[in-house]
Amino acid sequence: MSRAPRAEEPGPSLVHRHAAWVRLTHWLNAVAFLALAVSGVAILLALPRLFWGETGANGAPAALDLPLPVNLEQTGWGRNLHFLAAWVLVLNGIVYLIVAFVGGHFARDLVPDRDQLAPRHLAREIADHARLKPARGREALRYNALQKFAYLVVLFVLFPLMVLTGLTMSPGVTAAYPELFALFGGRQSARTLHFLVASLLVLFLVVHVAQVFVGGAGNLMRAMITGRFRVPPETTRKTLTETPDA
Repeated sequence: MSRAPRAEEPGPSLVHRHAAWVRLTHWLNAVAFLALAVSGVAILLALPRLFWGETGANGAPAALDLPLPVNLEQTGWGRNLHFLAAWVLVLNGIVYLIVAFVGGHFARDLVPDRDQLAPRHLAREIADHARLKPARGREALRYNALQKFAYLVVLFVLFPLMVLTGLTMSPGVTAAYPELFALFGGRQSARTLHFLVASLLVLFLVVHVAQVFVGGAGNLMRAMITGRFRVPPETTRKTLTETPDA
């Protein structure tokens, strides 16, 4: 008996995955969101209590009392940084959406494909996520359905809510658009909703970063920095077979 020559698995191919504008808006978004998170915590520490309605103060009953220390010293720089980062996020988001719709990125990459909506496919994706099993081969070249659903919720639900509730807390904006009070039930209600939405976005970010490590941090980071992505092969090694002597 002799072994047949090993069938070598071809090396995973290197492809161009992310356009330059996608990478640029992604990293601008990341920096702006980090600044918003840090400055948001600084602002929250001035009054770590959340209310519902128009008014709220330290002595009033709170809808949610956060176990955080009160710190009034950080509010000034926190508000300035928060305002700046918010406008960077909004303008960057507008640019992203315009280019995504015009260039076809939205329909091509963010809308779930028909096969991804099949119950069997969704069940397999959920099982793969539960087992921390990354996509391989051609499946790794597109966002999975769960990713796409999450991105759509962030883009068209959470980000708009975060922006609108943030604007409702601005006296200058609500003086021009008092309808925002009716929309959210008052300035303090908007503040509470702003905190809850921000918490969901932080949760999304944590899951997003965790998935990057599951899928191969080095490969995915390179793709988002240089655009080049190495496609993971379907299998790592073919099974050796034995053949009889000639």
